[in-house]
Amino acid sequence: MKTHAVKASEIDRAWHVVDAEGQVLGRLASEIAQILRGKHKPIFSAHLDTGDFVIVLNAAKVRVTGNKETEKLYRRHSGYPGSMKTRTLANVRATFPERIIERAVRGMLPSNALGRQMYRKLRVYPGAEHPHEAQRPQPLVISVGRPARDQGE
Repeated sequence: MKTHAVKASEIDRAWHVVDAEGQVLGRLASEIAQILRGKHKPIFSAHLDTGDFVIVLNAAKVRVTGNKETEKLYRRHSGYPGSMKTRTLANVRATFPERIIERAVRGMLPSNALGRQMYRKLRVYPGAEHPHEAQRPQPLVISVGRPARDQGE
């Protein structure tokens, strides 16, 4: 038997639509990262981008567990002394809700040129509308983790 080496011409990319409403952020991001990498395909190769395109809808309605809404911090630093900017998840959700999922998925992709190429196949929208109907995306049901508990229990 010989090992088959995948060529770039053999890679077939599909489009998937994911509804993030009610999904837990980290579990959703890990599933999306696997699809972007192509780990769900039998032709997966670690040195090639064999993944599919992913459209994420309702990014503003993604769920987080615990106290992350107020305690999770997004930091950025320009390199100058005293220039660290810090925002909470609630603040980011109010202004740019798509960045929550984008940053979570980006952290789960490789930190090199291949990871940047994979990240470019991700499209995130805060609402339920997207402009990619021409690509005929297939709905992808990602149901990970436990369902949300009722407050009455």
